[in-house]
Amino acid sequence: MTRIDWIILKRLGRSIAGTVVVLFGLIALAESLNVWRFQHLSGIGGPLLGLLAIVVEAARWSLGTLPVTLLIGAIIGILDLQARRELTVIKAAGISIWRVLRAPAIAVVLLSVLASLGADTAIVTLSRQLALNMPQVQSTDRGLWLQQRGGEEDYVMMAAHPYPGGTVLEDVTVFLDRDTGGGRIHAGSMRLTPGAWVIGEGTRFHPDRPPEQVHDLALPTTTTAGDMGVKLASPVELTIFELAAALSKRLTDPDLRNGVEMRFLRLLALPLVLIGSLLIAFAFTAGYRRTNKYGAAVLYGIVLGFVVYVITEMAAMAGAAGVLQPAFAAVAPAFVAIVIGTTVLLFREDGRT
Repeated sequence: MTRIDWIILKRLGRSIAGTVVVLFGLIALAESLNVWRFQHLSGIGGPLLGLLAIVVEAARWSLGTLPVTLLIGAIIGILDLQARRELTVIKAAGISIWRVLRAPAIAVVLLSVLASLGADTAIVTLSRQLALNMPQVQSTDRGLWLQQRGGEEDYVMMAAHPYPGGTVLEDVTVFLDRDTGGGRIHAGSMRLTPGAWVIGEGTRFHPDRPPEQVHDLALPTTTTAGDMGVKLASPVELTIFELAAALSKRLTDPDLRNGVEMRFLRLLALPLVLIGSLLIAFAFTAGYRRTNKYGAAVLYGIVLGFVVYVITEMAAMAGAAGVLQPAFAAVAPAFVAIVIGTTVLLFREDGRT
């Protein structure tokens, strides 16, 4: 890397880091208003545990808004270069804007990889540990309800105590369809095998006959171990490595598969999203101007960045709901941002604006 690359990285890195810190502080201030959570965790592990919860939640939100934060920070950094006339001197030396973009683009890619693999994993892990110390919103009396289908049989299950992973359930009640005899089955435990739920010992209650004991009863199902693992944990509570492991298993539930695939692809597509934000920042603020009036350019860049962010979030929701293909929903907004930024830069480099 040349000295010019280091100067550009220093200016942009300082402004982006400052923007991230400011946004993190604002989010942490908002999270600190949750006094009940802070008092509850402080009563368990002291004030540091309550502060950790605030930091983790603020970090989660900061990571989600990283594209917009990077855009605003990059705009501030580029304006700093413009105010010092450093960018003008760099261009006068015959260095193109694409050469100027090389070092920041590499740094952004490395930052996104670190955020996807390291920061997100740490945030999810800490958030999961903190959730264990919080009272659950759902009462355990309600249990886990599952609607199952296997072959021509439809039935509903309620398990009071699911094991981690969901392949073993305790204190289970199965409500059978009338077409298969009706009634219900109560069992102390049941386990998931390929293609069936197996009840070792249980009692079947009929509406018109005395109860009868059942042994090694297999109820056909299309649910897999991968489905159960995701059912017990929302995709936002899984790290990228756990998401990859879940996708490697057979997920038969389309809603679960779309949610897991959407979050996994969003983490993988983060470098493209951040590159798009960087290109938009350069496109709207890196051009030569006779005056130091950059208000309109900054406004256009920030508004466009927020538009891209909103479109990204809408596409993610559509992908998780199955309205759009998750791969398309994850990549398309980033591709649009890259195309917009590249197009504007090409026009500016050609001297048409």
